[in-house]
Amino acid sequence: MQLKGKTVVVTGGGRGIGRDIAKTFAASGANIAVLDLNAADLEQTCKDCAAAGVTARHYLVNVTKEAQISTALDRIVAEFGSLDVIVNNAGIVKDGLLVKVKDGEIVGKMGLDQWQAVIDVNLTGVFLCAREAAERMIRLGNGGVIINISSISRYGNAGQTNYVAAKAGVAAMAETWAKELARYGIRTGSIAPGYTRTDILAAMRPEVLEKMTSMVPLRRLAEASEIAHTAVFIAENDFFTGRCIDVDGGLRL
Repeated sequence: MQLKGKTVVVTGGGRGIGRDIAKTFAASGANIAVLDLNAADLEQTCKDCAAAGVTARHYLVNVTKEAQISTALDRIVAEFGSLDVIVNNAGIVKDGLLVKVKDGEIVGKMGLDQWQAVIDVNLTGVFLCAREAAERMIRLGNGGVIINISSISRYGNAGQTNYVAAKAGVAAMAETWAKELARYGIRTGSIAPGYTRTDILAAMRPEVLEKMTSMVPLRRLAEASEIAHTAVFIAENDFFTGRCIDVDGGLRL
């Protein structure tokens, strides 16, 4: 896919990896639609993207709300005239042990609210956004690309039962959609970042960051821009579909 003039939707595009994904697609000449819940963050992302000389618009959307997604994508198609790529990046974490034991006594467990909140955003939200995007891509008849942001946590990471389940799920969904949607010219894929430098990680104590970095064979964190370039690769490579690219510096959890 030649990205110049194409319409790229990025969920969770207000900050972090999502903002870098939007900016990197904009630098390739794509017009950008960003979805998130914080208006100020969205405005900054659009400002950054517009600096590349492309059209950038933002939409306040909760990806767990089916009607909000449908309305936003209809607006995007009407305002941009196309929908070529969607990057399902929106996600949250609510970590906790399945069962917490101290001195031989059970003192806690992962609550259903912790489980459901992460599943709603990280798995159901991806399903809804991809389904609605695929419907519009099929109707427009120009094909398209659906990219899910997974995680190397999908292999299993202590304290993240909810997150692991969701991130394994979005990678598996991309594989399934590759088989279902190829006939319509729609390709899919997913990206599994390792530890990536974001505002959340930057706020951690130095000793915690040092321990995380020491686990990575390349001895550093990923930059959000490196995850973003992987998304552009998937969009541009017309023979890529249904696979997950681990961008983790060689880290295995």
